[in-house]
Amino acid sequence: MSQQLKPIMFVGTGSDVGKSILTAAFCRIFQQDGYAPAPFKAQNMSLNSFVSPDGLELGRAQAVQAQACRIPCSADMNPILLKPTGDMSSQLVVNGKPIGNRSALDYFNHTDRDVLFGEAIKAFNRLADRYNPLVIEGAGSISELNLRDRDIVNMRVALEVKADVYLIADIDKGGVFGSLYGTLELLPAAERQLIKGLIINKFRGDIRLFEDGRKLLEELCGIPVVAIIPYFTDICIEDEDSVVIDSKQKHLNSGKINIAVVLLQHMSNFTDFNNLERQDAVHLYYTANPAEVEAADMVILPGSKNTLSDLNHLRRSGLAKAILNVHKQHKGVYGICGGYQMMGRSISDPLGVEGEVLSVPGLGILPVHTTLTDQKVTEQCQFRFLDQPRTCKGYEIHMGETVAENESPLCRIEGKGGDGYFLDHNSWGTYLHGIFDNQSVVDHLLRLHGKTAGSAFDYEAFKEEQFDKLAELVRSHTDLANIYTQLQAGSAAAEHRSEPGA
Repeated sequence: MSQQLKPIMFVGTGSDVGKSILTAAFCRIFQQDGYAPAPFKAQNMSLNSFVSPDGLELGRAQAVQAQACRIPCSADMNPILLKPTGDMSSQLVVNGKPIGNRSALDYFNHTDRDVLFGEAIKAFNRLADRYNPLVIEGAGSISELNLRDRDIVNMRVALEVKADVYLIADIDKGGVFGSLYGTLELLPAAERQLIKGLIINKFRGDIRLFEDGRKLLEELCGIPVVAIIPYFTDICIEDEDSVVIDSKQKHLNSGKINIAVVLLQHMSNFTDFNNLERQDAVHLYYTANPAEVEAADMVILPGSKNTLSDLNHLRRSGLAKAILNVHKQHKGVYGICGGYQMMGRSISDPLGVEGEVLSVPGLGILPVHTTLTDQKVTEQCQFRFLDQPRTCKGYEIHMGETVAENESPLCRIEGKGGDGYFLDHNSWGTYLHGIFDNQSVVDHLLRLHGKTAGSAFDYEAFKEEQFDKLAELVRSHTDLANIYTQLQAGSAAAEHRSEPGA
């Protein structure tokens, strides 16, 4: 049995410095080295979520990190999830189940932080009883002074579980000296003592040229630089935040099937299309430009956390007209979850789940009617697509029931019945996230456009290969001996499990 290690935590000088990716990297490294790691993030804010095998919701990043560990994901890995429903409010998911919507003011000023923190630590302890080590991800910056007394995800967690903490800075953004030194200087002494090393991420060029910078940082901060990770573009790990979508907006490619994913204001689960992006015959792009939508060979309406608001935006922006023009030209228009609801004839919200608007007409492409409900469906499932014999995998996350004017399901879910609506090969919708992760579904779409996948593409094998490539890169640029020495030195303390505040 591998030696018990202390928990390890990766925090940042700011958002988007690479915490999620590096957490995944160390998850795979520990797994490769004979340990049984598991990820943990006390609180996450994301519209990109996933469903555990027992039907509970968690942030997609922690599900990806669980894949890196080669273990099933669990809501304990992300016990508190905030899913924004607008600029000022979010749905609050605790231990995998929604407990209602909160405004930002209510959540930070009136929601009992100690109760939420207690739930997070209970989830941590449940994981710690089964896995070794726990690999913890922080959120944003650890030195936001105005949020310190409300912190339930960063250094309060580190103090409670006695984690070794590593501070990540993105050198590609510039100002790496100021961001690291300033972050450390703003920490109380007890928190600063937990920082065991600094990690410089996204370094471009010859790392040897930064040796003077490394020495200066170590002298300035009094903490070793344990890793300088190169900037890379050839390793593909699922992204946590939709901010990466901006880099995926590209011009049309005349030699491929151009697939436009409509860029909704409240788009969720954009990772639904990662497998499509990997197809040699496909050029996929995200756009909110009506002309770019009409120019596509195929249009996909993705999931949405606020379907009514996004549907109204489609009409105001001219996107609805563009989508309908694509449909009239007999080009493919497909909807996933909220996008499927929008393709119907009406959406009703009698309980005010998404706001004060009681009902709006849909795009009218599919003869279905949706009623939003306050009960969320969250489950993994196996299904058959159209009349194909192969069993596919997907998952549902939605608050709504859709009824068709006549039965014409797109899929048959094992143990449940029909899903979605099939109008014809150019017009269908489904509640199933991950439907395009199944190569048989993708092959069906490619054949409609006279294309094939070429050589067989195994998306699951591809993801495994990417985790291994990431682990190899990080391993080769990190002082792992230093990190293991730290984790082993105080491992006896990590065996102590306590309730919050003990």
